Amino acid sequence: MMQNQLLSFFLVIPLIIASASPGCLGTIEDNDTDTIRILTYDVYALSDELISEFEESSGYDVVFTKVGDGGEVLETALRTQGAPLVDLIIGIDNSFLQVALDHGLYQSHGISLPTLHSEATSAYSGEMAIPYDWGRVCLNVDTEYADGENVSIPVSLWDLTDEQWKGKVVVQNPRTSTPGRAFLAMTVDYFEKDSDSETDYSDWWQQMADNDVMVTSGWSESYVNHYEAGYGIWEDSFIGGAHAVVSYCHSPGAEAFWGGGSTNSISLNISGASFLQVEYAGISNGEGANVDGARAFLEFLMDDEIQSSIPETNVMYPASSSHNLPAGPYLEHTAVPDSDAETSMERIADEMDDWLDKWDSVMA
Repeated sequence: MMQNQLLSFFLVIPLIIASASPGCLGTIEDNDTDTIRILTYDVYALSDELISEFEESSGYDVVFTKVGDGGEVLETALRTQGAPLVDLIIGIDNSFLQVALDHGLYQSHGISLPTLHSEATSAYSGEMAIPYDWGRVCLNVDTEYADGENVSIPVSLWDLTDEQWKGKVVVQNPRTSTPGRAFLAMTVDYFEKDSDSETDYSDWWQQMADNDVMVTSGWSESYVNHYEAGYGIWEDSFIGGAHAVVSYCHSPGAEAFWGGGSTNSISLNISGASFLQVEYAGISNGEGANVDGARAFLEFLMDDEIQSSIPETNVMYPASSSHNLPAGPYLEHTAVPDSDAETSMERIADEMDDWLDKWDSVMA
C-alpha cells in the first residue's frame, strides 16, 4: 500500500522548488557547521527581520529551500532522501506525517519544549517532530447568501447537496492541497458516523459533483479567487461564485481581525465536520545534517516571540499554550466545533490512496 501511495503522490504533485537566499540547492555534504539549511513552504512567521535577528544572535547562516505547501515539502524530502539537501524540515502536517515517520525522514530533536496546547499534541507527541502551529479545517459560509431566511445555514454536510448550493461551493483537490486532503479525510469519518448507514463519503462527493461543486488546486485559488465573503474580493484575481469554501474555523476571525471587527463569513459549527490540522518541524535524518544548528533553530521557532506572532503571521494557532488567538474580533469570530473528525494519521497513511482513487472516480 505504501509503495502505491507514494507512486500516486509523486505522479500527481509536481516538484516545484523556489529557493530563497542564496538561491541554489546544494547537498548536505557541501554544508558547514555555520549554515542551517531548511526545507519549508512560506512560513510567514519566519520573517526576514526575525531570521536576521536569529543569524546575528546565533552565528548561523540560514538558507531556505521553499516549495508550494506541506505536501510538496514531504515530496521534496522523500525525493532527496538519498542525498539530503537540508538540515531541518518545516511544514509537514498530520495528514502526511505518518508517511514521513515511516520513511525515517527525521531524527530525535532532543530539545526542551514549552508547554503545548493539547490540540498541538493530539495527533503526535513523539521525539521526531515538533508541532509549531495548528488549526481546524472546516467549511466557511457567506452569511450575505445564507441569511437564515431565504437560504438556511447548513446544519449537515448533506445540506450542501441541495439545489440552493448548486455551483456555490468550492473545495481544494485533496491530491494537491493539504486542507483539501484534510477535508477528504474528515468526510470519511463524518459519513461513517452519521445516521445513514446506507451511504458513505463517496456518495456525498458524488452528489456534490452532481451539484457542480468547484474544485481548485489549492487554498488560495479557492478562498482568494472564488469565496464571496473573504478578503479576496479586494484582489485583482477575484472571480467569485462561491458562498461556501473549505478553509479554517478561525478564518472568519482573521477576516474580522483585519476587517475592522466584522465579517460576513462564519464557520459551520457542525459536530464532526472539522479536521484538526497540526504542522510540524523536524531535524533531517540525513547523514551529515547540522544537528546542533537545526536544534538551535527549533528552539528559536518555539520561542515566545515567534509563537506569539503565529496568529498574525502564519494565521494559525500557536502550539505554545502560553499564547492563543488575539482577544477581540479574532477570537470572537472563531468557531470551536463540539468535536473534530477522529481520523488518525496512521489510518490516513494506510487508506488515503484508496480514498483518493474513489474520489477521482466520483469527481470525474
